[in-house]
Amino acid sequence: MTVPTGRRERKKAATRQKIADAALRLFLERGYDAVGIRDVAAEADVAVTTLFSHFASKEALVFERDEEFEQSLTRAVTDRAPREPLVPALRRATEALVRHCTADGAAPIWHMIDSSSALREYEESMRLRHAESLAAAIAADPGLPQTTTACRALARFVIDAYALAREAADPAAALDEVFRMIEAAWEAARPAEDPRPVAS
Repeated sequence: MTVPTGRRERKKAATRQKIADAALRLFLERGYDAVGIRDVAAEADVAVTTLFSHFASKEALVFERDEEFEQSLTRAVTDRAPREPLVPALRRATEALVRHCTADGAAPIWHMIDSSSALREYEESMRLRHAESLAAAIAADPGLPQTTTACRALARFVIDAYALAREAADPAAALDEVFRMIEAAWEAARPAEDPRPVAS
């Protein structure tokens, strides 16, 4: 996670993390549906208004690194080295997300998410939003002349690769398999060279 530099930013980040940690602790102890926003605020020792200044909804408390993950994907496009191929950069970012989401202790959280229709719907909307942000970053890169449709398709493939790997028994093997297909599809989408001679 990016470390805030200013005192005010550090305090804000610490409060946000305290709220998220309290929420997750209560959700895992009592069940997601049995815990209300006021319960979380009380556990974190903050006002409800403070909680909502950091998290827009109860579902967002579970996916507290949502924005950070979205930014890590777009930065894989915008911050890669000059002339560095796109797909390997996206794979590295995806691998980092999968490592985080398959780390020790993550299984109970995913079980909770899978057991809640509200959380499943939130995750799906989050993934679509991440895909659109990633597609916009790809389309904005002047060195990547593919069509808007190709950029959106690649972004969705990458987000799906993350989800498939997270759920696989062998995440690394799943990423190998999916990214081979992604690489082939991206190459196939490359605009064909114009066969017409250049006028002199």
